[in-house]
Amino acid sequence: MSKQTADHHKKAAEHHEQAARHHMEAAKHHEAGTHEKAGHHAQVAQGHTVHAVQHAEDAAKSHVEHHGKM
Repeated sequence: MSKQTADHHKKAAEHHEQAARHHMEAAKHHEAGTHEKAGHHAQVAQGHTVHAVQHAEDAAKSHVEHHGKM
């Protein structure tokens, strides 16, 4: 597996972790009634999720390019 493929896997994991942290913050703010802050953290979490999926897709494509199959 190429270094680039491994980097995509690592970046996907990092973005998933960041999304989870922001979802937890959104939940705390929602429970506290600070809905504007909850919405902000939810939006940031969604952005990290999108980036995680993109990196996961790039990693999968790289596997196919280097090994022919997944």
